[in-house]
Amino acid sequence: MLRLLPRASLLILFCIVLSCAPPMLARRTAQESPAIQTSGAGYRFDRGGWKYVHLEGAPEQIGFQHGQLLASEIADMLVVTKLETQHETKRDWSFYREAGRKMLWPHIDVEFRQEIEGIAKGAQSKGIKIDVWDVVALNAAIELPSYYVPWLEKNEHATKPVIRPDGHCSAFIAVGSYTKGGKIVVAHNNWSSYADGERWTVMFDIQPEHGHRMVMDGEPGVITSQDDFGVTDAGLIITETTITQFVGWDPDGKPEFVRSRKAMQYASSIDEYVAIIKEGNNGGYANDWLVGDRKTGEIAYLELGLKNTPLWRSKDGYFMSSNFPRDPALIKNETDGFDSSDKSTSMNARRKAGEGKIAAGKGKIDINFAQEFLSSHEDSFTGKQHANARTLCGHIDADPHGVPEWNDPPYYPDGAVTGKVTDSDLAANLSLIARAGHPCGEDFIAAPFFVAHPEFEYLKPILKDMKAGPWTKFSAGDK
Repeated sequence: MLRLLPRASLLILFCIVLSCAPPMLARRTAQESPAIQTSGAGYRFDRGGWKYVHLEGAPEQIGFQHGQLLASEIADMLVVTKLETQHETKRDWSFYREAGRKMLWPHIDVEFRQEIEGIAKGAQSKGIKIDVWDVVALNAAIELPSYYVPWLEKNEHATKPVIRPDGHCSAFIAVGSYTKGGKIVVAHNNWSSYADGERWTVMFDIQPEHGHRMVMDGEPGVITSQDDFGVTDAGLIITETTITQFVGWDPDGKPEFVRSRKAMQYASSIDEYVAIIKEGNNGGYANDWLVGDRKTGEIAYLELGLKNTPLWRSKDGYFMSSNFPRDPALIKNETDGFDSSDKSTSMNARRKAGEGKIAAGKGKIDINFAQEFLSSHEDSFTGKQHANARTLCGHIDADPHGVPEWNDPPYYPDGAVTGKVTDSDLAANLSLIARAGHPCGEDFIAAPFFVAHPEFEYLKPILKDMKAGPWTKFSAGDK
C-alpha cells in the first residue's frame, strides 16, 4: 500500500526533481519570449543587433515613450556627442544648448516641440539628468557643428581650423528595366564614426496620431532617422547621402531634423516630399535625397543645397549617390572646392564603383544585389579588393590616407556602420532588411585598434567594439 507523504516532503521532493531536470524548458521560454519593455502603447525589444522601438499616439506620448524606452541609450549618446563635438569644434555643450534654444527652437513646429519635450520627460522619469535643450542639441548634432559653426566662424573671422561636413553614406535607388520585375529597389549604408555607429542601431516603428506610419532606423533621442532610411504607409521609400564640402547656413531657417521628419510623416507623394523638406530650408545637413513612390513606380533625386535644389525623376533608371554633388551650379557656389575630376577621392571612387556595379547588374537588381552592393570592397581607383575609404563598404580605420575632404585623419575609426535595403514588395508591408555593423560582416574590435593607433586615445571613453549582426527583416508592428 502506498504511503502518502506529508505536504512538506512532497514540496521538497518536487524541488529536488526540478533542480535536476535539464534547463531546456527555461532556455526555450527565454528564446520564444525575448525581453520586452513597455511604456504606454510603446514597447521595445532587441533583434539582430538592433533595438526595435514601437511608438504610438499624440506627439507628447510618442516622445515620452521614446524617452522612457531608450533612457539609458540617450544618456550614453549624449556622452558620445559631447566628447566628439568638443574635440572637433572646440566648443562646449553649453554652446550647442544655447544655439538650440535661441536659434532652432523658434523654428520647430509645435508638434515636434511636444515630442522633444516628451523625450526629455520620459528620460527624466528613468532618472536621467537631461532637459529639453539637451534633446534639441542632440537632434542637431550634425547640422550645428558641421554647418552652423563654420558659418559662424566665417562671420566672426575666426582663425580656427576649417570644419567640413563629414560624408555620410553610399546609396542607390533603381526601377524599371534595371530591376527584377521592374520594382523599386533601394540600398543605403550609413557612414559615421564608429562611436556613433555602434549606437545608431534603433529601428523605429512610429504610428503617429496624424500623418503616416513609418519604419525607419535612427539614433536614441532623435526624432528623425538622421541617416534617413525609411518606408511609410503612403508608399514612399526614402534615403539620402550627404553633400561633401557643402557650405551654407540660414540662421532663420527650419532645422533639417524637423524638415526630414515632417516630410517622412506627412508626404504622400514625391512632390509633397520635395515641397515639405524644402520649406524653410536652413542649409543644415545638406543632402542628396533619393525618394521612390511604390504607388507610381517613380523615383527621384533631389540635390538639396541652400541656393540650388535641382530635382531629377525617372520611371526607368537609377540614381546612385556617394556624397558627391551633381549640379554644376551647386558645386561652384555652395561647396568648398569639391573636385569631381579627382578619381582618388572617396566620393568619386565610390561613384565609379557603384555605377559600374549597377550597369553590370541591369535587369537583375534585387534585394540580394542590394546587400552585395553595400558590402563591396572594390577600390575603383586601384582596381583592387581592399576595404578602405574608397570602397562602398567604407573602412577609414584601414586607410593610411583618411579622408581629408571630411577632416578625417589616417586610420580614423569611421566608415560604413549599418546597411539597409528594401523594395516595392517589402515597402508595401512597411518592411525593410537591415544589418547592424559593417554591411560586409566584418567586426571592429576596439582594443587592438587603440594599441595600433594611440593617437585616438581620446576616444577610449566612447569607442566600443562594433560587431556585425545578421541581415534582419523588420516590419511595422513587429512583436
